[in-house]
Amino acid sequence: MSDTMNDPKSKVRKAIWRPQEPLPVAAEEDVSKLPNRVDDMFTGRAILITGGTGFLGKVLLEKILRTCSSVDTIYLLIRNKKGKEPRQRVEEVLASPLFGKLKAQMDGATLSRKVVGIPGDVTMLDLGLSASNRQLLTDRVSIVFHAAATIRFDEPLKRAVLINTRGTRLMLELAQDMKKLEAFLHVSTSYCHLKERVLYEKLYPPPADPHKIIKCVEWLEDDVVNAMTKKILGEIPNTYAYTKALSESLVAEQMDKLPVIILRPSIVIPIWKEPLPGWTDNINGPMGLLIGAGKGVIRTMYCNQQGYADYLPVDIAVNGVLLAAWNFISNKDHERRVCHLTSSSELKITWEEIIERGRHAIKAEVPFNGVVWYPGGSMKKSRLVHNICVILFHYLPAYLIDALIFLSGNKPILLRVQRRISKGFEMFEYYANNQWDFKNDHVVEIRKLINSKEKKIFKIDGEGLDIDRYIVDCIYAARLYILNETPDTLPAAKRHMTVMYWVDVITKLMFCGLLLWTFASWSENLLDGIHGMLNLVHYIVSSGGSQKTQPYK
Repeated sequence: MSDTMNDPKSKVRKAIWRPQEPLPVAAEEDVSKLPNRVDDMFTGRAILITGGTGFLGKVLLEKILRTCSSVDTIYLLIRNKKGKEPRQRVEEVLASPLFGKLKAQMDGATLSRKVVGIPGDVTMLDLGLSASNRQLLTDRVSIVFHAAATIRFDEPLKRAVLINTRGTRLMLELAQDMKKLEAFLHVSTSYCHLKERVLYEKLYPPPADPHKIIKCVEWLEDDVVNAMTKKILGEIPNTYAYTKALSESLVAEQMDKLPVIILRPSIVIPIWKEPLPGWTDNINGPMGLLIGAGKGVIRTMYCNQQGYADYLPVDIAVNGVLLAAWNFISNKDHERRVCHLTSSSELKITWEEIIERGRHAIKAEVPFNGVVWYPGGSMKKSRLVHNICVILFHYLPAYLIDALIFLSGNKPILLRVQRRISKGFEMFEYYANNQWDFKNDHVVEIRKLINSKEKKIFKIDGEGLDIDRYIVDCIYAARLYILNETPDTLPAAKRHMTVMYWVDVITKLMFCGLLLWTFASWSENLLDGIHGMLNLVHYIVSSGGSQKTQPYK
């Protein structure tokens, strides 16, 4: 990657959406008169969402309320957190800017009536439900979206099993008692069967017996489980992938008994289209890299720059979740029990393209506040070279800047940031240097079944995607909603970026000048040394002869 890249399109290929099959041509009918059959499916129903306070869960909640307003009640299983009860946490979720568009079309009273927080915790036996709330859910709920999970790659194995695996088993046990259940949609991940390089929409064998693993972590102390983790995981790189694979096998066990579906979204990234382009509530995945690179604190990455990962904007993923539920319930498509919500079979974007386009957008349009250095750096194919660059361009500057911060009477922070980045890179490198492809035949078939109105409301393709515009939206939203950098700070941020550009240029020129001076001094001393050695050799050789000779000149 170049430090002074002006046009990312000149160095990286243009990502183009390539649908596997031609999309059906919209008929010339009045789209407004067409039915919204997904809304019809939800009419009068009560549904349950776990993980409703998470990234995907929030977008799913908003989408159902805004486009399927005929739904009767949405129950959110929410645990008490930091002294806040479920009702308070629901209010916090609904206060997010994500719900601004919804609130313009639905009054507060209706919203409060439709969204009900249920005290519960997937880590607790019986899900922490009271007898009355358990009865309420089993009597009323007909659709379950189980999205509760810890997505931390470095989560201790015991906690990851209790949340991701045992939590899924407890939810399935609850579903067995639901009198009206028509669909249980388990949100897994496409990155949980990593031994396979091409993944199909089918079941894969689990890495271990999930029931034995659950029993093991229930009985053993945390430190014992931690000591055994590496051996238990084997070749699987983290506890997230391991426990998600175990969870899928629990769902698979119930396929003959319950109306269950496994959904495998890939790397879920910020909103593409609506309701709020670019919105996210976290810095996981590519956004964390763009923020780190944009702030100037990430200068090197150990990564195959021509490799690619599978990304899916969260609004497209949520649309896929809802259409999978509709197809299962309304179309009685019970043959397809595994659905990939992925993009790599139709759109491939390299790591180089993401970083270059993102860095160009940050430099030219939406720079961050408080940039510590002009965005630059490169991807390294050699781990050794990368590690050397980490010391030179991450840790040494962090020590120097933190020393200046300390001397100014403030608390040093940059070294702590770099340590967190290094820890994140340990998890990231496995995925950045390997790649997988995912077949998404289920979604391709669903596209053929929906009408023009539903295609617009529940978009599940990448037609019309402008990569550059999307990245700008993501960075702008990250400034505003993650970093709290308001739009009025943009002019100052652009001026600061210009200053940092010249600081970067001058520093590089000074460094090059120092290298040339050092080389010149070293060369002069080397020549003097060589000349002296030749004189000495000539003297020794000459002194052994019968005739005296002049010193070597």
